[in-house]
Amino acid sequence: MLFFKEEDVENFDTVQFLYIKTSLKGNVFEIRLNRPEKRNAFTPTMANEIAFALAYAKSQIEVRCIILKAEGPVFCAGADLNAFHDKSADQKNQTLPEPIEEVRLGDTFAYLHKPCIAQVEGSVFAGGFLIICGCTFVISVPDANFSLPEVKRGIWPMQVMASLLDIIPKRKILEMSITGKSYSAEEALYLGLVTQIAEKEVIEKEVNNLADLICSNAPYAIKAGMETLQNLSEIDEDKRHSYLKSQLENLLKSEDAKEGTAAFKEKRNAIWKGK
Repeated sequence: MLFFKEEDVENFDTVQFLYIKTSLKGNVFEIRLNRPEKRNAFTPTMANEIAFALAYAKSQIEVRCIILKAEGPVFCAGADLNAFHDKSADQKNQTLPEPIEEVRLGDTFAYLHKPCIAQVEGSVFAGGFLIICGCTFVISVPDANFSLPEVKRGIWPMQVMASLLDIIPKRKILEMSITGKSYSAEEALYLGLVTQIAEKEVIEKEVNNLADLICSNAPYAIKAGMETLQNLSEIDEDKRHSYLKSQLENLLKSEDAKEGTAAFKEKRNAIWKGK
């Protein structure tokens, strides 16, 4: 679910974002969190902007990879609770279409079905985990910290638990949520929250290299594979192999599969169409 009507997404160029920046370079779509004065804590409007940008990225066949970055020293401090509890504290974006229903960032990322890289150059707190857990890859600088401090404020990282469940064990989720303690990038890498650590001087290059690698591979196969893996947990265990066989048979009929086979035989680079 990407929360916006198809006709609204088609008018993407008419939207003037308040809290994010976007750009498209080749096959890579970049979203940059742009509320550094509030440590990129997201308001309902900012969450809607992120969801709208992701809906656009999903809809564009030329977009094969999304990169998420952030302005300022903190990647994301989670939800701006004041803006969520007091609607008057949330500045509306009059150019942004109304979502079909209330945006949930976890679901927005879950149904993207395109590789997404988080370029983490600052710490991540609380609801910021919805973003990094939603990304396929998380490349972090060594000095970034990761924590769920909600319990120190009398609350609990409810929605974050759903995003964490596919990444780390339940016991570790409870540890992070109960203690509220901070984890280093090295610890986050060990847990699987982070997929790679890169020094600040080279993180941009590492992210771009990964994006280039992703874009060189078959986009339709990647989309089909990501969707299939997501659906696999809902398939009875004794039916999974037949389900996967049928998915492969469908994939083999795609234009990209035929092009990939031809390119391999002809010893040339494939020209992907994304279908």
